[in-house]
Order: sequence, then C-alpha cells, then structure tokens
Amino acid sequence: MKKFAAVFPGQGSQSVGMFADLMDEGVVASTYAEASDALGYDLKALTLNGPADELNRTEVTQPAILTASVAAFRLLSERTGAAPAVAAGHSLGEYSALVCAGSIAFADAVKLVRLRGQAMQEAVPAGQGAMAAVLGVADEDVEKGCASVREKGLKVWAANFNTPGQVVISGAKDGVDAASEYFAANGAKRVVPLAVSAPSHCPLMQSAADKLKAALDAIAVKDAAFPVYANFTAAPETSAAAIKEALVAQLTGPVRWSQTVKAIAQEGIATLCELGPNRVLSGMLRRIDKALAACNVCDKASLEKAIAALND
Repeated sequence: MKKFAAVFPGQGSQSVGMFADLMDEGVVASTYAEASDALGYDLKALTLNGPADELNRTEVTQPAILTASVAAFRLLSERTGAAPAVAAGHSLGEYSALVCAGSIAFADAVKLVRLRGQAMQEAVPAGQGAMAAVLGVADEDVEKGCASVREKGLKVWAANFNTPGQVVISGAKDGVDAASEYFAANGAKRVVPLAVSAPSHCPLMQSAADKLKAALDAIAVKDAAFPVYANFTAAPETSAAAIKEALVAQLTGPVRWSQTVKAIAQEGIATLCELGPNRVLSGMLRRIDKALAACNVCDKASLEKAIAALND
C-alpha cells in the first residue's frame, strides 16, 4: 500500500445528509453512537435530517464534522489495515487528526470541540467580527496589508493561508471591511466576505483560547502514534505537550495549510487522503502542489476509489 497522509477538513464542509450511505457500516454507526452518548443528543439523526440551521450552529457543526471524519478514518483503516505515515487537519480538522493518531480520546474530543465552538461564539459578540477571502494576493502581501490597516487602529489579521493566492483575513468587522477595501484597490482579483459567526484564528479569540487551555488541562492528552502537523507551525508534532500548546495557539494564530501541505510533500509523501465530508481539501491540493495525488472518503463510491488509489 502507498505511503499516504491522512488529512481532515474543517468547519464549512458539513451538509444535512452527509455520510448517509455509510451509516449502515458497523464502525460508522458505532462512532456516531459514541458521539451521541458524549453529547447527550442523537448526532446521527441531526446529521441525516437536519434542520440545517441547527447543524450549522458552531457548537454542533464542530462535533458533527469531527465525528464524520473519525468514522471515515476508522472505516478506511478497517477495510485496508493501513495507517497513514502522517496526518494533518484544517483548523477543526487538527482535532480529528489527533483522535486518529491516538493523542486524544474520541469522546473527550467530541466534548472539547463543542466547548471550542461555544467559546469561539462567546469571544466576540455576533455581528462584531468578520472574515473574508482575499484572492490573487501573495501571502506576505496580505500580511503587510493587514499590518498597514492595524496601524490605523483597526483589528485585522491573516488567518488562513489556504493555497497560493487564497488567504482568509479575520478580525473586527470594521477592520476586515477596511482591509477588504485596501486589497480590492491593491491588486486582489476578488475579496469575498465569508458567512461566519465568529472571527476565527486571530487574537480576538484569546478568551476562547484560555477556556480551551483549561479544558485541555483537564483531559488526558497522549503522545501521537504518528506525526500530526500543527496548523500554527506547519510542523509535525508527536509530543503531548507540544500538541496541547499548538491547539491553544491555533485559536489566536493563523492556519498555515498551504505550508503544511508543502511540508508533507517534502517528506516524500505524494498521496493525501481526505477523510470527512465534502472534498474541500482535495480541491485545494492541486493548487498547492500539482504533483500531489488526492483521494477522499465521504461516501461508498469515494471509499472504493480511495482503497483502489492507495493500493495502486
């Protein structure tokens, strides 16, 4: 079997009915049952039937995506007996990667990401924060542009380095608005406001980071069985102490996804398998490194294709 990296999606990949044709798989059903026990409500029913407004609430979305991702990983592992060489996750997906690497128990992680979602929502009152995608501007120029806006006393930062030419900015609404105008006037192909309820991955999330640190200190975090790349550093981590530190830093610092994928490729890993709903990360991979091959597991058809691709 090919050497591969397991990658896990973040918030925004969810949809009502996701994983519907995999729910009859025993390991998927048991994963959803375990999550429902931890949460105190029927996550499987909510995932399959909605309503969408409920599934899209941050504190519900995060456990829902984590559960789908872990279920996909367990199903692929059961079918192939293979383990990834390394793993990484985009924002929330870092928790999925750590569960699959044995660093955090699944039931603990489900509760942890629910708390994370609640804390993120509470950190900035609704309507006061914003995020926007800046397209066609180099990473360093986005950082410089945000810095120039901050010099005017406004709060905005580069939050997600997704692909070359796609960087998400985050901060106070007036800061993001001012930065959006700056980039639109200084070479951006487009600036797209994002429909989010909280400005993630920026210093405005400090109160959420403090709550997350306390929650992490209250659970068992173990060394990872295989390296998991941290969003904040784009470097592989296996030690429990480094993992906890990176998870806290991730809330107030940027997601270095483009750099993470490039670092994985530099390790000689040419195949990345996306485990979880939708194909958002798979779509990004080719824009980061055209030499990389992507597969994914989000339904029965993609599962079979992934198994074939990894065995090829």
